[in-house]
Amino acid sequence: MHKPFHARLLALEDGAYDTSYKDRRYLLRKQTLLKEKLIKLYAEELGGSDFISLNYYPQVKDGLLKPCEMPQEKVIDFILELKTFKS
Repeated sequence: MHKPFHARLLALEDGAYDTSYKDRRYLLRKQTLLKEKLIKLYAEELGGSDFISLNYYPQVKDGLLKPCEMPQEKVIDFILELKTFKS
């Protein structure tokens, strides 16, 4: 799997928070489950219809990405380019 994607996804905190991607705001929710064997991420555009949904298995080979109903490239670009906001 794409090493910068892997590192960035693992670095995102679990929970729900505001993010920005391509000048649009998203509410991102990330959960790490099964003793860190599964990461579930869902982000929905606030005020729009776009969303990002994925399951990621960091311990399978070099990481196994399973996008939900969207191209893998869209998911990778979102994770690499998103900006997070901390209060």
